[in-house]
Amino acid sequence: MRNGHRPLLAAATLAVVTTGVAYVFGPGAAPADSETRPAARAAARPATAEACQVNAKYPKRQLRGVWIATVHNVDWPSKTGLDPARQQAEYIKVLDNAVKRNLNAVFVQVRPASDAFYKSPYEPWSQWLTGTPGRDPGWEPLPFLIAEAHKRGLEFHAWFNPYRAADKDDLSKLPADHPARLHPEWVVKHEGRAYYNPGLPAVRAHTVKVIKDVVQRYDVDGVHFDDYFYPYPGRGTKFADAAAFTKYGKGKALADWRRDNVNQLVAQVGKAVHEVKPYVKFGISPFGIWRNKSSDPSGSDTKGLSAYDAIYSDARAWIKAGSVDYVMPQLYWPRGFAVADYAKLVPWWANAVKGTGVHLYIGQALYRVGAKDVAAWTKSGELPAHLTLNRKHPEVQGDVYFSATQLGKNPLGVLDKIVKDHYPRPALPPLIKGLGGKAPAAPAGLRNAGGTLTWKSAPGARGYAVYRVAGTKPGDCPTTDARNLLAVVPATGAAEQSYVTGSGGTYLVSALDRLGNEGDAVTAVLP
Repeated sequence: MRNGHRPLLAAATLAVVTTGVAYVFGPGAAPADSETRPAARAAARPATAEACQVNAKYPKRQLRGVWIATVHNVDWPSKTGLDPARQQAEYIKVLDNAVKRNLNAVFVQVRPASDAFYKSPYEPWSQWLTGTPGRDPGWEPLPFLIAEAHKRGLEFHAWFNPYRAADKDDLSKLPADHPARLHPEWVVKHEGRAYYNPGLPAVRAHTVKVIKDVVQRYDVDGVHFDDYFYPYPGRGTKFADAAAFTKYGKGKALADWRRDNVNQLVAQVGKAVHEVKPYVKFGISPFGIWRNKSSDPSGSDTKGLSAYDAIYSDARAWIKAGSVDYVMPQLYWPRGFAVADYAKLVPWWANAVKGTGVHLYIGQALYRVGAKDVAAWTKSGELPAHLTLNRKHPEVQGDVYFSATQLGKNPLGVLDKIVKDHYPRPALPPLIKGLGGKAPAAPAGLRNAGGTLTWKSAPGARGYAVYRVAGTKPGDCPTTDARNLLAVVPATGAAEQSYVTGSGGTYLVSALDRLGNEGDAVTAVLP
């Protein structure tokens, strides 16, 4: 999928996956010139949907993210061996590009292949930092990566690849303390690369341990997997897990056993994440086709690779079991594409999550914009049209773009169009039922000081939503959607928070917890 060194499967190759395409490791008293008061509860939370009509162009809650791939230095850092200051500057530039486009989340690859972008007690430093596996980069990136995202109001989702052991199958080249060298019995060498055997309970236990450690020690907002489980079909070599199948298969068919291995890991990770920190989200970005209708009547009207059959990835099982908080299928094809039509896949996935409580976000192929092998991608309107189509399906609650490099390049000016037509205002993250959280109290002491709104920090607030309505009366529904939302201001450690207004009108400020639960707003009328 997303490794930056292979093209998207085009029409000629999508029906059967070809060699070398599928190994990626992979947001007090007021002065005389202003008036402050608690906003009417109805203003922040209208009693009925009929009372306040939502404008579909201004969704208040929507996930808007970008993947930041570290493997092979696809997105960050740009190359190995950079000094910490250069690495930090590059990352900040990525985040600022995300904020510029009104995004609110980043998905950062912190474990490309049984390695780490943090000081791990279980796995060595990633080679994509220094160029040498296991070499200490001289600083610990992860705390910085998280803190800088949070400073900008961006959720930080830690992206892990569960079964990738190494990019090469020569284990002797790995650090001596690498798990694959300590436990060579966990490893399956397959077409020049090393994988952990998904059929081994010890492998699943190790993966859960690694992820649980990160959730315990770092302030992440989410744990994320992409589409890599069992290897994608390559040269047709059989995956050498016969011994594990003999020992653990328990009479199942091989394909069913492999799917069950993945399902077990997904369930174990979800449980572990929520046991440690109930508010941390866990989700997966599966390949865009679950199964084709030709193989299963409940499949999609597509003709491409089946994740269920080819890589033993059963996203519908995770949805039904509630093992994940969200799914983010990679729908990397345009509308009308014969093998895999975006316009047919979105309703299929919307139906798959309907009524389950599992959120649906769409993985969007920003990296394909401008490609000339498929005519649709030569048009700047194709990707924005995907978001327009999504509006027809309320189950779709956001989009995530691959990847950060293209976010900076803005191919065909497509991001300008997306911001103009779809992201003209910021958005709060969607609320996932069951993750807890509590709306903070309304901010106190809101006042105007020379064109700057200032208020006292609210206990438990991670950020503040700032709205503006022209005139001196906010009306009945000023915060129903995002048409009046000016900014989501990240909380600082200071006793007071502030926002530069820029113009007169009625301003409303509400407090948000880390999940985006929103409290009542208070208002200030500025001349």
